[in-house]
Amino acid sequence: MKSWVYASVLSAVASLPLAIPAAAAEPVRGGVIDVATIGEPPTLDPMASTADLVGIVSQHIFETLYTFGADWTVVPLLAESLPEISEDGRVYTIKLRTGVTFHDGSAMDSADVLASLNRWETVASRGKQAAENIDKIEAVDATTIRISLKEPYAPLLSLLAFNNAAAIILPEEAQAAPMDKVIGTGPYMLKERKPDQYIQLVRFDGYQSREEAENGYGGARHQYLDEIRFVPVPDANTRVEGAVAGQFAYVDSIPVESFGRLAGGKTEPVVLKPFGWPVFVMNTKEGVLSDVNLRRAVQTALNPEDMLIAGFGSTDFYAVDGSLYPEGYAWHTEAGVEAYGQGDPEKAAEAVAAAGYDAAKPLRILTSRQYEFHYKMAVVAAEYLKLAGFAVQLDVVDWATLTQRRQDPKLWDIYISHSPFLPEPSLIGMMSDTAPGWWQSEAKTKALAAFNTEADPAKRAELFAAVQQVFYDEVPGIKVGNFNAVSAKVPALQGFTPAPWPYFWNASLAK
Repeated sequence: MKSWVYASVLSAVASLPLAIPAAAAEPVRGGVIDVATIGEPPTLDPMASTADLVGIVSQHIFETLYTFGADWTVVPLLAESLPEISEDGRVYTIKLRTGVTFHDGSAMDSADVLASLNRWETVASRGKQAAENIDKIEAVDATTIRISLKEPYAPLLSLLAFNNAAAIILPEEAQAAPMDKVIGTGPYMLKERKPDQYIQLVRFDGYQSREEAENGYGGARHQYLDEIRFVPVPDANTRVEGAVAGQFAYVDSIPVESFGRLAGGKTEPVVLKPFGWPVFVMNTKEGVLSDVNLRRAVQTALNPEDMLIAGFGSTDFYAVDGSLYPEGYAWHTEAGVEAYGQGDPEKAAEAVAAAGYDAAKPLRILTSRQYEFHYKMAVVAAEYLKLAGFAVQLDVVDWATLTQRRQDPKLWDIYISHSPFLPEPSLIGMMSDTAPGWWQSEAKTKALAAFNTEADPAKRAELFAAVQQVFYDEVPGIKVGNFNAVSAKVPALQGFTPAPWPYFWNASLAK
């Protein structure tokens, strides 16, 4: 056995790292912050959801064996260190930290981890994805877990580190699904949840922080704040006005057209550039778009630039780009992008007719106004698709309802979402056969198998071109482009590190 630094994500992201706060005076301990979110999370169980909103809240309560550092490499969290990996890449031996306590006062050991990983394999879409490659998981002793793989699987640590469909560690006795007890090891614990009003988290006095320096989502997690309240504010304009008035310490997801409104207000803008990509996810399992020819017709019809203009207004906030990762990322490739950005509904109409589309079956687009840019892009897309001969039905619901409905293939044909640029491509939802959209094919399986069984980062980057090519050939989704995200915070909120999933350990309130 030998200790490996997990290399597959080491060079995955060449963009700007998460910021590391400059050294300053000892932060003030105490205080309460209100954080405005885009709505009510559908659950607090991050295994059961891939919604970013769930991950933002729940990452304060629950922890995983690993997480991501400031340079997006995998770093240990509840694990003592990076795993020992066998020479053939099939056996991961993970030592656990000792002295870690759950919110109910019980001590974490390998029995809890084993039960949690077994739950993850059955409850979480990313756990199911990993389970296809896992032979068995064993508790070697009270502080050691061993994961044996059927074949080498490079994304494993990234899947264990991610904060949605997350491999959180729960007490062995609290493994019910659906979750009935909110008990984690995180720096904050749930005190009260009043649906549509707030989720109140308070400091967990028994928390055992890592001793390393702060490092992105990893390293020390200081609990300077007494309390964090996540307040659902579904209306975008209400979030903006709350930010201008300084009603909240932090406001997530500010519409970019309101950027100028923050000037002169009581908060300051926080911009992540580039943040990620809006995506139209296709229902490949049943319904209108189970026919790949009609999915290709949708791709041909849509004009990404028009959708991006509608969603973001200015090129200060978007870029027209069909590659799944922008230039500067190790995963960047131009494979397949000639199919991107055609904006040709007349050509698409010919394909729609040739495929024998039945206009009595509307193409149902599921979207939400809580992310206003989702809705605006949907409106533009609907017009292009009508020109292509589709009967279009726009279903506008709240975000929590969308995340529930997308689980049922009978209820939609396209749903609109977005994702940050993730450090490991296999974290992208559509790469899982069981994620909503249910994209499965021999070509996908073959391309992903070659990509995921290769350990060398440079070779993996080359192999990702084949994955992106299959994405464009089979159209399980449509990347609209790149976008920058805007949020806002009060100047008094110090030690806050801008991040795709904002976190508030290590943050404090100045006097």
